[in-house]
Amino acid sequence: MVDRSPDAGQGASGRPGADPATSAPDLSDMRHDDWVAHWLPAAWGPYARLCRLDRPVGTWLTLLPALAALVQAADGWPTVWRLIIFSLGALLMRGVGCTFNDIFDRDFDHQVERTRFRPLTSGQLTLRAALWFAAAQLLVSAALLLAINAYSRWLALALVPLVVIYPLCKRFTYWPQAVLGMAFNWGMLMAWTDTRDVLPWYGVAMWVGAVLWQIGYDAVYAYIDLRDDRMLGLKSVAMRFGDQGRAWIGGFYAVTAVLWTAAGWGMGMDWPYYVVMAVIAGHFVWQMTVFDVRHPERGLRIFRSNMQVGVLLIVAGLAGTILPV
Repeated sequence: MVDRSPDAGQGASGRPGADPATSAPDLSDMRHDDWVAHWLPAAWGPYARLCRLDRPVGTWLTLLPALAALVQAADGWPTVWRLIIFSLGALLMRGVGCTFNDIFDRDFDHQVERTRFRPLTSGQLTLRAALWFAAAQLLVSAALLLAINAYSRWLALALVPLVVIYPLCKRFTYWPQAVLGMAFNWGMLMAWTDTRDVLPWYGVAMWVGAVLWQIGYDAVYAYIDLRDDRMLGLKSVAMRFGDQGRAWIGGFYAVTAVLWTAAGWGMGMDWPYYVVMAVIAGHFVWQMTVFDVRHPERGLRIFRSNMQVGVLLIVAGLAGTILPV
């Protein structure tokens, strides 16, 4: 799937130079009147949109599971220093991934109404400028390695190839969302290694559950882009699932809930953790009652609602460790 989600993109209707009062409406995923346009210098705007600073949902979906893992690994409140480092890491690596996505997809994006005004494919930025910007983000990310332990540094280096190759996966596999899920949630593994210098089975189980969760919610959104993906010859899990999307996604969500529950048992979580897990399971059920492959436009609401799942993961960790029982 081309990275054309509302979060991954740039907003709605930001045709360069267009007058919103007189121009015909378009389906562009850019906005002409967002905070980037109002508050950043004009020369900075394309770079902010390239790394999706104007679309924070993807950053939250990267960060929240990592924060939950920090809570679990710390058996309560993590240090403020780790919260800062992991938050910056999520922001930067998500930006790197989006930048490489637009670099690799620049010849696809201009063929799609919703992505044709993105900075690179529309000519607001040159390929050379985008590559330099990707290198700069990687350099700043590398500086963060000084703030984590050796185990976590190796894990961070192992993440980079996943971030770079994800945009290419949609060209040869129906499972690019699996690669994206591994990369998006990599911080969960690093939370354990940096906090405890070990990677226990229950930390890995939480990560695998998060990967399956992301395959599920990205599949929901992939149905929105199904027509465009077919036109461009790209692959996604939505094509693989077809009319059986609800069964596939519901299955991924069910395994996610089982893995997260089993991991909580392995961590010795107190009973409030399982109460919150039941709420998460209920949220998954709600998603599947709303989702319908015949009405893919509902996917946006479902996709965004997964930020609530990320928050609930943090609440579960805190409830299972610091609440009195």
